[in-house]
Amino acid sequence: MTLSDKQVKKITNEPLILLKWVLFACIIGVVVGCVSAGFYLSFEFVTKLRLMHSWLLWLLPLGGVAIVQLYRVCGMEKDRGTNFVLMAVRENQPLPLRTAPLVFISTLITHLFGGSAGREGAILQIGGSISSSIGRLMRLNGRDSRVITMCGMSAAFAALFGTPLTAAVFSMEIVSVGVMYYSALVPCVLSAIVGVQVSRFFKVVPKTYAIFAMPDFSWLLLLKILALGVLCAVLSIVFCQFMRAAPALYDRYVPNQTARVAVGGAGVIALTLLCGTRNYNGSGGTIITAALEGSADHGAFLLKILFTAITLGAGFKGGEIVPAFFSGATFGAVIGPVLGLSPSFSAALAMVAVFCGVTNCPMTSIILALELFRGEQMPMFALCCAVSYMLSGYYSLYTEQKFVYSKLKPVYINKKAK
Repeated sequence: MTLSDKQVKKITNEPLILLKWVLFACIIGVVVGCVSAGFYLSFEFVTKLRLMHSWLLWLLPLGGVAIVQLYRVCGMEKDRGTNFVLMAVRENQPLPLRTAPLVFISTLITHLFGGSAGREGAILQIGGSISSSIGRLMRLNGRDSRVITMCGMSAAFAALFGTPLTAAVFSMEIVSVGVMYYSALVPCVLSAIVGVQVSRFFKVVPKTYAIFAMPDFSWLLLLKILALGVLCAVLSIVFCQFMRAAPALYDRYVPNQTARVAVGGAGVIALTLLCGTRNYNGSGGTIITAALEGSADHGAFLLKILFTAITLGAGFKGGEIVPAFFSGATFGAVIGPVLGLSPSFSAALAMVAVFCGVTNCPMTSIILALELFRGEQMPMFALCCAVSYMLSGYYSLYTEQKFVYSKLKPVYINKKAK
């Protein structure tokens, strides 16, 4: 029996495709991993600087004006942050390379002067723009360009958070809810692994958390987890609504970009003085750790949402995911005892469930719980995330995220997020 030319071509073509993506993923992982490690170390430096010099908060409005002028000089006034990365994957729109240094510097400015934001928004844009530029340099076609952009997102996310599986799945799941780009599985996983190993070479240490008072299974526990999932869905909607409302209010009352960012900076300063604490400035990593140990202030989750909405809505740069971690963890630590759950366990559940609700990425959220909490009580994490995903509606942190299928029934809907 002889093989046809078509069969021979198929047999030889598939290994070549694998080799191509192994090569490209390794290149992206190394390059993006190095840049992401640099971003992480710079981020840690400016955070320490802010904590050492409390007076830097007073310069937040000036820092905001500098960000606006920087984007204006570079012709990026209409930058839409992570939404551009999602569009690049779904519609093969090119990401300019200048996005990477712009968002790198702007996010550091935001955190240096005390704006409330995360860092994943910056890192996704950095990874996406670098990998997109490498794809253009290699003259990849449209379909391959989308995959290589996802490689950059995976490598950057993994290098920053030390969660390679989460990073790979997140890149494939975030763009179109209900559809995953499985053709990108090998390159995304490999680039994430390479990215995290490169970051570890530069002494970037991934975080894992211990959960205190882990409960044994019971049917009553199952009901408590269901209730917590419902509450996390509500909080997810509130979070997304605040992120939408703030820019709309700024557009209505302070349409000038320079004035808006100055007003926003002044608002953060006023709110900080009113609260009498610096807990809500920056990303709030220490507060997340405290919440996962079972300690959180009542109302901290709402204040973090407010601080973040004022900061990002004004035009400062950063991300929303770490603030969502903050709000979820502190909310869980507070509501857990009310439901009869340990504050630590409830904080861990709520942290990943709120992340799930605002990103609409249930598989990513479950894997995140596995990587952060060492796989303890995974079925409970999966259930809490599933309920939060199901009941959080069609809201999202990203307006360019598209819902291909309904959350409630197997129906094709193809609609953008609210």
